[in-house]
Formats: sequence, structure tokens, C-alpha cells
Amino acid sequence: MWKPEIPSRGAISAVLRYGLAVVSVAVALELALLAQLQTVPNLEFPLFLTAIAVTVWYAGAGPGVLAVLFSGLGFDYFLTEPLYTLYIEPPNRPLFVVFILFALMIAWFSSRRRRIEQELRQALNELDTAAERSQQAHLLNLTHDTIFVRDMTDVITYWNRGAEERYGWNREEAVGKVSHQLMQTIFPAPLEEINEKLLGTGRWEGELTQTKRDGTQLVVASRWALQGDESGNPVAVLETNNDITERKRAEEEIRKLNAELEQRVIERTDELKATNKELEAFAYSISHDLRAPLRHMAGYAELLQKNAASILDEKSRRYMTMILESAKRMGELIDDLLAFSRIGRAETQKTMVSLEQLVKEALSEVQQETDGRNMGWTIGALPNLYGDRSMLRLALVNLVSNAVKFTRTRPQPEIEIGCADGKEDEIVVFIRDNGVGFEMKYVNKLFGVFQRLHRAEEFEGTGIGLATVQRIIHRHGGKVWAEGIVDRGATFYFSVPKS
Repeated sequence: MWKPEIPSRGAISAVLRYGLAVVSVAVALELALLAQLQTVPNLEFPLFLTAIAVTVWYAGAGPGVLAVLFSGLGFDYFLTEPLYTLYIEPPNRPLFVVFILFALMIAWFSSRRRRIEQELRQALNELDTAAERSQQAHLLNLTHDTIFVRDMTDVITYWNRGAEERYGWNREEAVGKVSHQLMQTIFPAPLEEINEKLLGTGRWEGELTQTKRDGTQLVVASRWALQGDESGNPVAVLETNNDITERKRAEEEIRKLNAELEQRVIERTDELKATNKELEAFAYSISHDLRAPLRHMAGYAELLQKNAASILDEKSRRYMTMILESAKRMGELIDDLLAFSRIGRAETQKTMVSLEQLVKEALSEVQQETDGRNMGWTIGALPNLYGDRSMLRLALVNLVSNAVKFTRTRPQPEIEIGCADGKEDEIVVFIRDNGVGFEMKYVNKLFGVFQRLHRAEEFEGTGIGLATVQRIIHRHGGKVWAEGIVDRGATFYFSVPKS
């Protein structure tokens, strides 16, 4: 499909300028003819010269020459005898030559004056620009920040007082030098890539290593801003540098300290693991070795009670009963200690485990303890998780058994098992009861070995069950905690990662 060609702005400007020449001469000719009809003599010279002067002044030299040509033709054709012909009679030729010379002189003077005024206007603009730049340079000298300007070949064209103080070179020594050669700049990337980014975005920021006049190195946070001319072409780069040498040195010291601390933590962790293994082995050995003498003590006490019961008084028989009960409790402690030790040494066999099924098994495990009691159970929705099935089952049995035990004094025991809100990558399970509760100031003792908050006469136990729960959950990468109020119940939580 044909589209009309749109003339450019330059073509339109040329048409207007040369059109002014034609119109000016045409108006002068009409006025000259009108003056001739009105018998006003000698008016054609000033009218044509005025048209030429207006054309040269507003349209330039080219249209002025055209105006001189048209004025000469119009003067010859319409106003010089013989009329309506380009022939000039000999007597009128000197007048025509004078007219042409005078017209050319007017055109030359007008063009010259126009050029001088344009140059004067340009000089004033440059003077204003220079004054503005001088004021800006004075303001930049007032700051202690390092600021300098370089052209597109990296040659320094401006160097402020802050740069003199920072690097040691004065203005006369720095201006005219290539900046990265003068300061031996080390760039974080090839200079071509940095310049490409600068030309693309107009800005660049980064850290540079530079050398001062005295040879010392410093690290600066550098910011570059591209400056362009009126046409948008890049002409200079404004660079500001802030000294961050001390900060970088401090960061390096912190990095070294962190590395040393991390190494120490690794070493101390390894030592702690070795110590824990030794303690677990020691506890297992001691517990195992205590079984034989304890069995002997309990066995001989039973024989003594059986064979000498008839000759013992009431007090002696009570003593024998206390010995047997203490031996039995000692045996339970040893068994729990052995179980606790095995938890620490056993390898975890992680699979996908159904929490709902584990809770059912835990409830079945404690059924003997709940027989004859009006228990109220609330079991919420429980998800599957990834872990060691046997260990997690033992943890749930201990927590549920704990809740059953400490609600024994309640006429209507209430136990709730469910999931609580936690982080996105973890599962939080809680066991809540309305039992006797505990004081929160003693919460840190709950999960310690052999730590008890209630007397053995009130609630039986060895104080290892919750410690076992904590060890199991820690081995799964989780944590365990509790909340409680005296006589208003307690809630035990544990969290394990989802994967």
C-alpha cells in the first residue's frame, strides 16, 4: 500500500526560509507598483532593500541571495523602461548596477550582523555555562568526598580537593592523566565489561582497589555516573569514591574469627560427642554390672524373709520389706538407665511413619493404667512423618503414660492429642492433660535424667521417661518443650522435620 512521504523537519525549515524570500520580494514589488500608481516617486529602492534585509536577517544568506535575484528581476521587469521586458536601456544600466550593488551590500551587512549576534549569544551561553560549572566546582571542592571527572578516554578533566586529600596528587598533577593508570586501579571485572554496563545503564557501582601517591593501597566504594551532551551522546564520567579500607579490614578480621570459631565449635562438638559416647558406654557398663549384685541382694533378702519370717518381729519384717522394695526400685532405675543409654547408641532406621497408628498403639500400651477410670480422649488429625518408628513409638508411649499418670487424681481425666501450628518445614505434636500440672519455673528440670517435680509417694516413676523423649526427638532433629499450670494441667510438645 502506498504511503505519502512525510517531509523531514529540515526540509520544512528550508521551504519556510526560501518562502520568506519570495513573499518579502512579492510584497515589496506590490507596494512599489502601488506607489507608482499613486505617483509616489523613488520608493521602489527602499522597499526592495527592506525585503532583502528582512530575508537575510530572518532566513540567512541563501534566501538573501534569492531575494536579491528576485528583487533585481522585479525591478528590471516592472519598474525599469522598457516595462515588462528584461532588456535594460543603456541610460538605465548604471542605475540597475547601483541597485544590485547596494542590495548585495545590504544583504552582506545584514548577514554579517546576524552572524555576529549569533556568536555573541553563543558566547553568553558559554559564559553562563562556565559560570555555572565554576560554581558547581566550588561546591564540589567544599566536600571532603573524593570526586573527579574523566572523559570517555579515562583522562581526568576535573580533580576536587577531596581527591587531593585522599590520593595525594594535586590538581595540576592529576588533570590530563589516565585515571586507572595514575591510581593503579584494580577492577572487580574486566574494564570493558564495566564500561559496557556504564554505557547501557548510565551508572555503575562497585569496589575498587587503588594506590595512593605514597604507595599505600586502599579499597574504595566507587560510583560512576555517565554525563551526556544536549544530543545525549556520552562525554564524561563523574566518579565518586569513599574509602572503606578499614571496614574491609574489619570484615576480613570478622571472617577469620568466624572461621576460627567454627573450627573450634567443630572440635568441641567432636570432643563432646566422644565424651557422650564414653559416658553412655560407662552408664551401660555400670548399669549392666550392677544387675548381678542387685539380684543377689534381692534374692538373699527374699530367702531371709521366707526362712526367718517366724522368728522376726514386726519391725524386722518391715525392714526386710523396705529392702526388697528398694531393690525392686533400684532394678527399675537400672533398666531405665540401660534403655536410655541404648537410645543414644542405637542407629535410627527412618521410614515414613503414620502418627495416627503410633497413637493407637500407645493407647493400647497404657490401657492397663486406664482400666476402671472414666477417661476422656480427644484425638485430632495426625499426619505421616519421616522417622524411626520404634523410637517415635517409645516417645509417644512415655508422653501418653505421663499424662495418664498425672491425671489419676482427677474425677474426669481429659487428654487431648493433636497437631499444633509450627514452621512450614516441621510437624508439631502436642499431648495435653488436665492433671496436676507443674510450676513453669521448674520447666528446665523436666527433661533431665532422674529429675522429678513430684514426690515418689504421690506418683511413681524413675525420672528418665521425659529424658528419653528428649533424646529421641533430638536424634530426629527436632525439639521438645512443655507448658503447665499447677492444678490446671500440662501440655507437652515435640517437633520433628517433615523430611
